[in-house]
Amino acid sequence: MLPFLGYLYSLTVRFIKAASGRQRFSVLGALNAITKEVVTITDHGYINAVCVSALLQKLHDLFQNLPIVVIMDNARYQRCALVEETARQLGIQIIFLPPYSPNLNLIERLWKFVKKKALYNQYYSRYEQFHEAISNCLAQTDTTYKQALDTLLVAKFQSFKNATIQP
Repeated sequence: MLPFLGYLYSLTVRFIKAASGRQRFSVLGALNAITKEVVTITDHGYINAVCVSALLQKLHDLFQNLPIVVIMDNARYQRCALVEETARQLGIQIIFLPPYSPNLNLIERLWKFVKKKALYNQYYSRYEQFHEAISNCLAQTDTTYKQALDTLLVAKFQSFKNATIQP
């Protein structure tokens, strides 16, 4: 539990409360690019290949009769044999984004939004409050935050048509 600062400007030194120690709350999610529905798996440890496989299984269970294509970045735990075998068995197609291109992954925009709403400039004295703030924000993606996310989670990316390189 580390603090996320939004903006801080001061002529004097200010001390910002932060929790001591480190507890982890990891969220792995899939975002439907059309409906903006979010499916998540949470863990109080690190995300690994087992978590990714569990997310694929959850997607398969929720959308059994639909073709599923999951776009992933190049994290090591996503490109392993376990995940690829699980996807193959479930009939899920995986497309990997080019390295170092999080701007092409819509869910990265969602994570930034969740951090802004639940974590920036917030102090949680207990881990349970921290966990609850993130979970509540994610639970409200299709209600309270739907309008904001509908404009943020669009598949429009900057293109460089007719670009020239200057020597």
